[in-house]
Amino acid sequence: MITPSDIPSDGQPDAPARLRFLQRLVALSIKPAARGYFVQWAEAWTKARGHRSAAATTAFFDALGRSTHLYDWQFRQAVDAVRILALEILTLPWASTFDWRGLADQAWSLEPDHRTHGRESIKVGALPPDARSVLSRNGDSLPDASRAVLPSSCGVPPQALPSASRAALPSQPIQDPSVPLPEINTEVARIVEALRRAIRLEGLAYATEQTYVYWNIRFTRFCLTKLKQAPQDAGPPAITAYLDSLALECNVSTATQKQALNAMVFLTRRVFGIEDFTIETPHHCYTYRRPPVVLSRREVAAILAHLEDPWKLAAQLMFGSGLRLMECLRLRAKDLDFDQGTITVHDGKGGKHRVVPLPVALEERLKDHLAKARSKHLKDLAVGAGEVHMPESLLRKWPSASREWSWQYIFASATLCPHPQTGRVARHHLHEASMQRQFKDAVAKTDIAKRATCHTLRHSFASCLLQSGTDIRTVQDLLGHADVSTTMIYLHVIKRPGAGGPSPLDIP
Repeated sequence: MITPSDIPSDGQPDAPARLRFLQRLVALSIKPAARGYFVQWAEAWTKARGHRSAAATTAFFDALGRSTHLYDWQFRQAVDAVRILALEILTLPWASTFDWRGLADQAWSLEPDHRTHGRESIKVGALPPDARSVLSRNGDSLPDASRAVLPSSCGVPPQALPSASRAALPSQPIQDPSVPLPEINTEVARIVEALRRAIRLEGLAYATEQTYVYWNIRFTRFCLTKLKQAPQDAGPPAITAYLDSLALECNVSTATQKQALNAMVFLTRRVFGIEDFTIETPHHCYTYRRPPVVLSRREVAAILAHLEDPWKLAAQLMFGSGLRLMECLRLRAKDLDFDQGTITVHDGKGGKHRVVPLPVALEERLKDHLAKARSKHLKDLAVGAGEVHMPESLLRKWPSASREWSWQYIFASATLCPHPQTGRVARHHLHEASMQRQFKDAVAKTDIAKRATCHTLRHSFASCLLQSGTDIRTVQDLLGHADVSTTMIYLHVIKRPGAGGPSPLDIP
């Protein structure tokens, strides 16, 4: 077995030590092609004197994360290699308390369609001014571009359609029984592009765009495979048929049906240009809205005890300020105002901005966290990195803003990541899936038998404020709810059963 004495002054393990490490890798069923890389990561770590302390190991991985040619999976592979050597082979005293899983979870890159930069990655081109050159399905030129959107069987004159709707689907063919149906993938891609264009012209949120695209892809495939018609030709009756299919065959909830309905209505009105139509009442799968899960302060403290920074600090902010998960992870250094004691949330749900309180109990820890993050940022700048993801429109206006400290993410990723569209290498925020995994593991380590998620911390924030006597309108503003009826759901959670009456078992 390798011991710290097997590592000479030059930091390189000798041949027998390397052999014993390889034997351990074989016992762990690691693929043969990856074993050599595990050895390289372990040797790089020992050469950097990472085995001396947890701080040295953290410094090693900080430097590793600055590499512009390192993939996130390679970073996690390096963490696994060092963990095996330090914890299972060297049995270093500090290795048993080091957060290896948390370090690996900090290195998940954002997907190309992630909500942070999805609209920059998925481009939608503008339509040409003259859409008269489009072709129908049989290849003949159409005399009027509006006929490409609305089939003649719909009964609405093309002149009554708005210009944006007439141009939404420039290549839409006229439904003709003698012409075969279009290829499914081609039709789906064409409708999705037109749908994205209409959504972005309406200024809807990207999360709404993802939801509407998802449901209309399923709706288009349903029309082509089950109804044997294109969705624009099937008309509003196809919406009812699909909603019935969701309720009877998929057993979805009423809320899911409503979400799908909103997506299909938007497609019909804004893309196909059919403004006035009636949908027959579909079959509803009746389900009742469940009250939100709420944690007490004791339960929140028990969960936080099983988290390590930065995950613990992020969870405390969500509970202490009522932040949503993505609102918390997207916070930048400029969003914290310690003098005013506030946090500014930009582009929250629905594109809203709001100001929430900065917990006084977290000020010192936040300042310490920001100091470490700024030191890391300065080291990034020293090696030619140091950029952070920013919207391309802002970069065109302020080209150097991406290297400024004020724009850096508070909860930044451990590795650099190239932008999927521009290829610009920058540091992104932590992936929300990593935070969700960390929180789920922390809940599992407690004796709390509740279905608690990261969003439960926001529910707990609202219920604690209402229990302390805070006005419901104030809670509504802090949560960013458009309607107070949404906030009132927490009143039902905090009320005692029977309007405060005792249980018969408790009556003496």
